Amino acid sequence: MNYKISRQAASLSPSLTLAIDSKAKQMKAEGLDVVGFGAGEPDFDTPQHIKDAAAKALASGFTKYTPAAGIQELREAIAAKHQRENGLNYKWNQVIVSCGGKHSCFNVIIATCEEGDEVIIPSPYWLSYPEMVKLAGAKPVIVETSDQTEFKITPEALLAAITPSTRLLVLNSPSNPTGTVYTPAELKVLGDICIERGVLIMSDEIYEHLLYDGATHQSMASFSAAHQEHTVIVHGFAKAWSMTGWRLGWCAAPLPIAKAIDALQSHSTSNPTSFAQKGAVAALNGPQDHLKAWLVEFDRRRRFAWQKLNSIPGVTCVNPKGAFYLFPNISRTGMKSTDFCAKLLDSEKVAAVPGIAFGADDYIRLSYATSMANIEKGLERIERFCRSLSSGK
Repeated sequence: MNYKISRQAASLSPSLTLAIDSKAKQMKAEGLDVVGFGAGEPDFDTPQHIKDAAAKALASGFTKYTPAAGIQELREAIAAKHQRENGLNYKWNQVIVSCGGKHSCFNVIIATCEEGDEVIIPSPYWLSYPEMVKLAGAKPVIVETSDQTEFKITPEALLAAITPSTRLLVLNSPSNPTGTVYTPAELKVLGDICIERGVLIMSDEIYEHLLYDGATHQSMASFSAAHQEHTVIVHGFAKAWSMTGWRLGWCAAPLPIAKAIDALQSHSTSNPTSFAQKGAVAALNGPQDHLKAWLVEFDRRRRFAWQKLNSIPGVTCVNPKGAFYLFPNISRTGMKSTDFCAKLLDSEKVAAVPGIAFGADDYIRLSYATSMANIEKGLERIERFCRSLSSGK
């Protein structure tokens, strides 16, 4: 039978990060000594009090449907978090809990964009943003940045990209894949432009708590009432609480958008997992002691890996100020990212993600959310690989 695949589905590229991680795990299962730098997943366990809260909810029978947008207790806890940490006033019904940060991004784009709309996405970008825009029938407008500007979109570049069809700007700070952190002043200027031109901002702030070298995070929505009206925050529990498999994220939005996302979610996934939501309440309202220790370790890995990468022939790397990724430039090796990563995996058993997945073919992404032992071993192999390239072997 000649099966028909929809235009939207046919236009999609599978997630390369998940594919690389899956291949590395398969190779490990076959007994190969593979070092994986692919997954954007903390190697720390979920804090015990969060697991205990979910286990208690499960044992007590909290296993039924909840409201599609999540339980009120959790939505109130998220609103309180934004007030406490970001100085933002959201009512609980402006918060929609979803099945992960990725799901929140998808919901926002599907609920606000349609055929004929344009969505500005600075590159390097998280690889799913353009695919989500395509699924909405809209057009991704990619604005290239480079390590020369620390991968930040400039006000001039943003203004040049805006047209009468521009509906949305997607901004991710701290950034996946680059670790870039916009300063509050830089964010405000971009927000001012969007307000003036009537452009909505989807501000992906899931790496908010992972900051280094004195970098600070300020939410795009927090500069003024107008900024809040023009911003939808997307966030989640995966990174700062190591809850990747729990599949819990959220968005905080102007009420009309929140209502639209609530209706959309009611016809797609319905509610996020009931007892996982109880764990998320504990994550927000319970002790946060784990994060300080995690940041010390992440920072130690970051500094070591950044210094090591910049000592490798043919490699340069901007010092990331947030998240847990490095995005080294490999253009001086004479190779593009897909070929580089394929040969690196075959010859040295090191799994990295080609930068082409993020719209930047002269780079690769390395996650340092893995042990220092893995980082040391993996970078030694990358150095050996690059030296073999420079020697012509």
